[in-house]
Amino acid sequence: MRKLTVIEFLTLDGVMQGLGSPDEDRDGGFEHGGWSAPYFDERQAAAAAEGLASTTAYLFGRRTYEKMLGFWPAQPDTNPMAAHLNATVKYVATGTLTELTWNNARVLDAPLGAAVRKLKSDGDGTIAVLGSGVLVQDLIAEDLVDGYRLFLHPLLLGTGKRLFRGAPAPQRLRLVDCTPTSTGVVMLSYDVTGDR
Repeated sequence: MRKLTVIEFLTLDGVMQGLGSPDEDRDGGFEHGGWSAPYFDERQAAAAAEGLASTTAYLFGRRTYEKMLGFWPAQPDTNPMAAHLNATVKYVATGTLTELTWNNARVLDAPLGAAVRKLKSDGDGTIAVLGSGVLVQDLIAEDLVDGYRLFLHPLLLGTGKRLFRGAPAPQRLRLVDCTPTSTGVVMLSYDVTGDR
């Protein structure tokens, strides 16, 4: 059975919005896009490469899929992340897209809960969720998340979309790993214990 892991880059105050580029996600007038760039280091790159080994599928929301489609397919296979993303099956939770153009991308059947439970029961490894804030809220509400891999940045933004926007009930997590980087980012791995 596969595990579903949410992988997110966050500020200390929990903001996940617009980490990559200035114009990535300007919803709500967000003006801090690209905030994660100064904090990237070799330790984070190594952790990302290590995570690829167990990832057998990706799950994206529509907006994240479209943003990634605009970048990753054009990257060379000499980039390990590009090679893995382009070759690995990608499921997209969408009610608006019917055809996907990225190699190995498939529209996830609805309803979400049943479709993700089926994905988890088929195969081994990890289903990785990158970004996809709205989708993550739905996955949490459906009790489908098995773990979190969080890259916590030493930065306070004050505004922006948060990863945890109100859980349906308290949920215990078990710390699996905690590794600091040279730039002050703390890489945290948690398993969901199932205790509420």
